[in-house]
Amino acid sequence: MDRQVSVRYIVDDVDAAVASYRDRLGFAVEMHPAPGFAALSKDGLRLLLNAPGAGGAGTAGGAPRPGGWNRFQLSFEDLDAVVGKLEEAGATFRGGVVDGRGGRQILVEDPAGNVVELFQPDR
Repeated sequence: MDRQVSVRYIVDDVDAAVASYRDRLGFAVEMHPAPGFAALSKDGLRLLLNAPGAGGAGTAGGAPRPGGWNRFQLSFEDLDAVVGKLEEAGATFRGGVVDGRGGRQILVEDPAGNVVELFQPDR
């Protein structure tokens, strides 16, 4: 059986999050049937966005809220160019670009404060 793996983020404003992921990071909108939910995709990743209290996922485990440090990673060939475009668009970063053993990375926040790791592998 073929199963798709998804990541779910809790966001304050689903519309703002959809716009951010679509316009800044190149995600495609699969569905956005209600103000409290949307499903997006990019490079085999399915990203589910839920407002707190919207549906079962917006209430599972108590009172979910946005933010935190868990994240998914998107890889790019030219991290500096991506960071420059995001800066021009007004994106919020957690710190600057870090050079690590396997490459370079930086954390960018979505409008609700959830983190996405942008990564450029060493060549």
